[in-house]
Amino acid sequence: MISGKEREQIAQAIQAAGDPAPLESIHPVSGGSISRTFRVETNNRRYMIKMHETAPADFFQKEAEGLRLLKHAGELGVPHVFYVDKHSIVMEWVEGLRAPDTDEKLGRGLARLHRDHTSSQGFGLSFDNYIGQLPQPNGWQDDWLTFLREKRLGFQAELAVKQGCFSRERGKKMERLLQSLDQWIDPQQVRPSLLHGDLWGGNWICGPDGVPYLIDPAVFYGDREFDLAFSEMFGGFSSAFYQAYREEYPLSPGYEERKPLYQLYYLLVHLNLFGESYGPSVDRILRRYGG
Repeated sequence: MISGKEREQIAQAIQAAGDPAPLESIHPVSGGSISRTFRVETNNRRYMIKMHETAPADFFQKEAEGLRLLKHAGELGVPHVFYVDKHSIVMEWVEGLRAPDTDEKLGRGLARLHRDHTSSQGFGLSFDNYIGQLPQPNGWQDDWLTFLREKRLGFQAELAVKQGCFSRERGKKMERLLQSLDQWIDPQQVRPSLLHGDLWGGNWICGPDGVPYLIDPAVFYGDREFDLAFSEMFGGFSSAFYQAYREEYPLSPGYEERKPLYQLYYLLVHLNLFGESYGPSVDRILRRYGG
């Protein structure tokens, strides 16, 4: 159901996006766990509108900035953003059917994004953003291990402590892990690649002619293996995707050993968002790397 207030807000957002035509249809779209999402149609075009009344004031602005970074890179499809404010974001509606080469295009496009779009300023980003609905601090850091330790793993671990999700034993193992990251990761081998940052199977879609599109990013510049590690956690990516990625940009030796360390970040995020059901997976990685 669509409330009268939502209908009014949608109409105002469409007008603010520069479309004066009356609304022809509004349909709720399933799949999002944070925002209310709608497909909206006027005489001029179709839109996707995401709305969240209690989101942080810059929540959708940060999403829009991430989408624009990825769109500017030009390696994969990215929805155009027409309008954004505190409570909503208006984008083009993207829809299409999977083609025989969709997965290959996705793999090669992601590989080119990682290989050809790097930062001379180091690891991080000039602004903070969000991972899901949790804050994701950035800033710039010359050293990848320091960024990973302080702005990713350490930050989420501290948040878990505040939320009562981290026992003293977990904290001890996390501290040992954070102090020994250089045993598994050689920072001299890591380049600051532009990352989607939240690359699970629900955050890419098919557009016209089977062109793959990226949505809902949590962008930053970091180790490309971060994106790949998360892509393997929940599925949604075919063997053709991974084969195409590796052909375009071969992985460095030792990826399988580093992968759980990077997956730990996303498990901590899920622990903080959804609770103890993710605790055993966190503990498994802590035991492996933190003793």
